[in-house]
Amino acid sequence: MKNQHLFLASGNPHKIEELQQVLKPLGFTLTSTRDIRNAFEVEEDQDTLEGNALKKARSWFKETGILTMADDTGLEVEALDGEPGVYSARYAGENATYEENVEKLLRELEGVKNRKAQFRTVIALVSDAEEHLFEGSCSGEIISEGRGEKGFGYDPVFKPSGYDKTFAELDADEKNRISHRGKAVRKLIQFLSGHTD
Repeated sequence: MKNQHLFLASGNPHKIEELQQVLKPLGFTLTSTRDIRNAFEVEEDQDTLEGNALKKARSWFKETGILTMADDTGLEVEALDGEPGVYSARYAGENATYEENVEKLLRELEGVKNRKAQFRTVIALVSDAEEHLFEGSCSGEIISEGRGEKGFGYDPVFKPSGYDKTFAELDADEKNRISHRGKAVRKLIQFLSGHTD
């Protein structure tokens, strides 16, 4: 599957950068919605990460005809019954910034002792022949204030299990090794490479 063309149904520069790092050495050329003029937005209105990932991948495969991947990621906090979940990117409102989402999360958890949480990523891969889902998760806890300058989203307040550092304090290689997205991407790559065991 060398020099395979893969389309990423996302314009998020952080996702694109992370994925390019792991796909490039394997001979995959990644293009994304950032490479398309007047790219349309697919409304993420499904009630599961799986549903949103499939909807995005199907829509963009129909548009491009290229093997298409899309993901949806959610932060699931135990004390909040799995919230923000599918609403993670817009937890504080439709056009909320990363900071506003983090602030809302910390407000919701004020005085709460159980800080357990997990990040979960579901990647959908769609071609004309088949559809596949790949999932990765990373458990940890939400700390009471942000630390670190790296990463994005909830990374400054998420401390993975077994670590003293937050996602935003880890370097990219280390984060990719243990992160939900890194795990899901490795499953995807294993599949694309023809190793399904």
